[in-house]
Amino acid sequence: MSTAPRPVLLAVYDTLADWEYGLATAHINSGAHQIDPGRFTVVTVGLTDAPIRTMGGMRVVPDITIDEVDDTTTAALILPGAEAFSAGYGAPWADLAERLLAVGIPVAAICGATSALARHGLLDHRPHTSNAVEYLGAQPGYRGGEFYVDELAVTDGDLITASGIAPAHFARAVLERLGLYRPETLAAWFDLYENHDPAAYPRLMAESA
Repeated sequence: MSTAPRPVLLAVYDTLADWEYGLATAHINSGAHQIDPGRFTVVTVGLTDAPIRTMGGMRVVPDITIDEVDDTTTAALILPGAEAFSAGYGAPWADLAERLLAVGIPVAAICGATSALARHGLLDHRPHTSNAVEYLGAQPGYRGGEFYVDELAVTDGDLITASGIAPAHFARAVLERLGLYRPETLAAWFDLYENHDPAAYPRLMAESA
């Protein structure tokens, strides 16, 4: 009996940073090179069902609203950055992240989305990263400076955080946490998409044979 794919939620909101999530969502949804294709599907979620406009001008209609998120089926939540976060946006998404983390569902936040988690206190006691320690230090209520790690992406259990200039590092962390690829496949994938190594392409194809 086939099992319905579990949703990996992609939060969508106005001024969404188009480049930050694409490598992750494209490779989650494609099924290519995966250990068990079809386990996951990407589902967009908005605060309402109204269309949003990304930073690049793309019009996105959410598949579901935040009130429809089902903790029992959700596989992960991806929170991309957006210009809106510079104005203090994001409390409902931080609430959702806290709820999902509490039941062992992975949450991945990149760039500005990390500021919402910082303001909510979710980074105060666990290793994390962002655009810079000074960026998070400017967020009201943030007390996690001693746990800041100066890396492009950091995974701490079910929480992934990343800098906005590191979409491939972010995607690698997400793909690894979801267990989509064998380690050798993921290494070849990263060498191709981040290190631009032409020898990685046949390695990736061989891993998928």
